[in-house]
Amino acid sequence: MKRTQHQRVSNPPPKPLLIWDGECHFCKLWIERWREITAGEVDYATYEQAAHQFPEISVEQFKRAMAFIEPAGEVFFAAEAVYRSLRYRSSRRWLAWSYDHLPGFAAISEIAYKVIARHRGLGSTFTRLLWGKDARPPTYSWARRWFLRALGLTYLIAFVSLWVQIDGLVGSNGVSPLNQFLPAVYERFGRSAYSLLPTLCWFDSSNGFLHFLFGGGVVLSLLLILGIAPALSLVVLFVFYLSLTIAGQTFLSFQWDILLLEIGFLSIFLAPWRLWPRELMWLLRPPNAATPVSRPALFLLKFLLFKLMLMSGVVKLTSGDDCWWNLTALDYHYWSQPLPTVFAWWADKSPEWFKHFSVAFCLVVEIIVPFFIWAPRRPRLIAAGLMIFLQIVIAVTGNYCFFNLLAIALCLLLIDDSVAGALRAAPHKRAKNVSAAFRTAEPLLDRLCSYAAIAVIIVTFPINAWLILSAFKPHLEWPRPLIAIYGRLEPFRIVNGYGLFRVMTKERGEIVIEGSADGIEWLPYEFKWKPGDLMRAPGWCAPHQPRLDWQMWFAALGSYRENPWFGRLIVRLLHGSQDVRQLLAKDHFPHESPRYIRATFYRYRFTTSRERRETGAWWKREELREYLPSVSLDQVRQP
Repeated sequence: MKRTQHQRVSNPPPKPLLIWDGECHFCKLWIERWREITAGEVDYATYEQAAHQFPEISVEQFKRAMAFIEPAGEVFFAAEAVYRSLRYRSSRRWLAWSYDHLPGFAAISEIAYKVIARHRGLGSTFTRLLWGKDARPPTYSWARRWFLRALGLTYLIAFVSLWVQIDGLVGSNGVSPLNQFLPAVYERFGRSAYSLLPTLCWFDSSNGFLHFLFGGGVVLSLLLILGIAPALSLVVLFVFYLSLTIAGQTFLSFQWDILLLEIGFLSIFLAPWRLWPRELMWLLRPPNAATPVSRPALFLLKFLLFKLMLMSGVVKLTSGDDCWWNLTALDYHYWSQPLPTVFAWWADKSPEWFKHFSVAFCLVVEIIVPFFIWAPRRPRLIAAGLMIFLQIVIAVTGNYCFFNLLAIALCLLLIDDSVAGALRAAPHKRAKNVSAAFRTAEPLLDRLCSYAAIAVIIVTFPINAWLILSAFKPHLEWPRPLIAIYGRLEPFRIVNGYGLFRVMTKERGEIVIEGSADGIEWLPYEFKWKPGDLMRAPGWCAPHQPRLDWQMWFAALGSYRENPWFGRLIVRLLHGSQDVRQLLAKDHFPHESPRYIRATFYRYRFTTSRERRETGAWWKREELREYLPSVSLDQVRQP
């Protein structure tokens, strides 16, 4: 495009100079943003300060539009001046190129500039509404610090929670012994089993090695919380937890397990590659601005939050379950969810209009609010607040382990340094530090991590886009190239689809396992957290996950033949496995195993307020049928 104005000055500045209207409040806000974008490569001055140096340019020209003066003496005005200044920032040169070469780009830019210049008061109002008092590019040093500590805490919870259960679940004397599972997989698939199930447990599937992985995971989680070798800790944490997720078989097939793995993998590219934290008082002092946050890695994690929330909402509406469309889902959810808390009983007694409003609120937060992740500061912060609030409400009424903590940790990445409550640097000091951060060369490993994050975006973005599209169109067929790539990545759980409660469970079935020494008197096995005793209040165990209790909820959705692990559980109880017994709250046969075991299927429901006052019971139930007929040890095989 040919420039509409072509002036020169006889006394050019030694450095590129952008001249603006110092009396314009709108200009003051955005010049600070431009000052950081150009990172010290361009000087700035108001026309009141610089007009006398350039008599060739009239005051009216300065008042009408910005002027950009090159060291060679060329002068550019309005939108062209803005784009010329961006040539001095490598990541923004494409904008200047577009102005010069892309048909229509320059014309549209100049029109937009004129409209904004004529309505600068309105532009200032919108800037304050969307950005607040600071329109500078956001930085996320504090967000990265908080997020990595929260992720370290989540890893710690996940490892400790599973550690206390692992022997009873997949230990050598557990429900689904790992040392029998892996050889069976290898016998069927041969050497390809290693790529299908990438776990360190191929080297050793003993209980001792499992405990080594847990001990290592706990230590590394603590190192991540303390900020010691964060990137290296994340690499090993991912490998360890992936190994345990595969070793856990059906007991680690939950969405928060794969979410933790996906977040943990992407966080490797966000964490700084250093051994020791730069600040001794890392909880109190501002982060070191000389270690910039990788923007590609930040994008990956923000996009994961976007995918998680959007898919969780959309699948509800495309599942074919009318209760999401007519807003009646919470008429069932509080008492039909896997492990409700005592607060769910009270929430179930709320008015119908409030339940319907709550469903609508959930759908809005999950479907509409995620788009504001990409918005300017104030809408972005409102979006973060709404998503965090939703996760807290969900956590109060249901035991969803560390899922809510993970979602909240991702939301922390939406809070930039200018609004971080703990940031103590004065505004002028922050500007200096951030500019220095842009100028400072990143350490080689951090720079390589940014390049690796870009590679991950290129590989995974088409798959993630198709996953989101499949939430809108569940029966859409995948393109073969994407199926091939996804098939290679799926065993590592680094790119996943999400969507809890796409179909609402409208009945609550509960399996009650009973044992007997003589086949006449039957005594129930009481689980630690799942409903059983009608007089026991629903418990709150999150962020701990009682894996067997959760699997019992899924077993109630089908028959025992559809849940092979259930048969193995019965066999272990008949054998009197001490490891399995420790997963239960009450065992009426502590010294001698029962001779017979059976399972009965009940329909459970919260009591009404009146029933609760009269009986003291939290639950009421109705016996429906036999789930598992009476069996003895003589009738079953070894697992």
